[in-house]
Amino acid sequence: MRIVVRTILVFTCLLNLATSAEATEWNQFRGPNTDGKTDAILPLEFGEDRNVKWKTPIPGKAWSSPVVWEKQVWLTNAQPDGHKLWAVCLDAENGKVVHNILVFEVAEPQYCIEMNSYATPTPLVEKDRVFVSFGAHGNACLDTARGEVIWQRSDLECNHHRGPASSPISHGDLLILHFDGFDKQFVVALNKDTGKTKWRHDRAFDFRTDDNDWKKAFGTPTVITHKGVEQLISPAAAATEALNPLTGETLWMVRTGGMNAAARPLYGHGLVFVTNGMGSLSAIRPEGRGELPEEKVAWSSKRGVPKKSSLILDGDLLFMVSDGGVASCVDAKTGDVHWSDRVGGDYAASPILSQGRIYFFNQDGEIPVIAAKKEFQLLARNKLDDGFMASPAIAGNALILRTKTAVYRIEG
Repeated sequence: MRIVVRTILVFTCLLNLATSAEATEWNQFRGPNTDGKTDAILPLEFGEDRNVKWKTPIPGKAWSSPVVWEKQVWLTNAQPDGHKLWAVCLDAENGKVVHNILVFEVAEPQYCIEMNSYATPTPLVEKDRVFVSFGAHGNACLDTARGEVIWQRSDLECNHHRGPASSPISHGDLLILHFDGFDKQFVVALNKDTGKTKWRHDRAFDFRTDDNDWKKAFGTPTVITHKGVEQLISPAAAATEALNPLTGETLWMVRTGGMNAAARPLYGHGLVFVTNGMGSLSAIRPEGRGELPEEKVAWSSKRGVPKKSSLILDGDLLFMVSDGGVASCVDAKTGDVHWSDRVGGDYAASPILSQGRIYFFNQDGEIPVIAAKKEFQLLARNKLDDGFMASPAIAGNALILRTKTAVYRIEG
């Protein structure tokens, strides 16, 4: 009997270790827990001539963030005119190109503004496969070892009007995608093995406008569990919806206003934190059915709220940096401002939190590092040769950074 019990305990420990290892892979936009937080021990100071393990130039124009699985770093790439779209794999140890796969050739790409790119959605990587999205221009699943396409979809159509940006997420056997376009606005779930549609949800609320430019958004959803109920928190233009992630059924909706919503939602203290793409932040109590009343918004703010980058929640503190370079720390439960200070530069990339430090990445290639505290404290200001539109990834105790022209491994 002791041998059986001991065997079960050993097996359980090994299973827990394996699960823990998987959970640390930076496999999607904002990391394994979707919140931009890591336990990695990262260098405080670095630059072109300091703590750079490797640097790999990447041609083309693409803002997708890198993702990591074991010894592979995946990202997408595009010609500046959008006619060719690639999936790229780098060796995480030396930065060498392992795969450079032409996934789609597009005869007539949609219009894309200079601020965006044709390869902005961040891939999703899992064991043995990677999912890449180029919005309406195509979505695909690839084998990570051979670099072969497992399935493709080019029939999920909408007019992005400014280019795609929403990243795919995973829930069980589903791949969930946002298509909040100029002409159509919907969320779709695909079977990860086959690419076939499992459910589709057309945005179910009145946008209260005839201007279709105010109907588009670029958000990436997040699945939360609140009081035992799973909810897909799905920001759109004008409102945020919560859906049943298994069926697409609407649970509730809150009018959060705005357009171009891009940040990934956060959940904590029984609240969902959503930005609306126009500089407004809402802290929502995620409970009820149908359109929720105003009292379900615990607090809201327009002070220093970013239009593009996501937020960091650390305990009771909520950190953010505005597009114009003003960093802020507010009380997550009340919205009260602890501090607000200029760190400089323009921002689109999302920050990360590691070991009590928050790293910001601006469009000029500067990386201010602050203390995650109630008092403002600038710890370091780093610089790389080119600027950031993509958000960082983590591999072990290393930063994987994508600038507009190269990918770096930064390690102390």
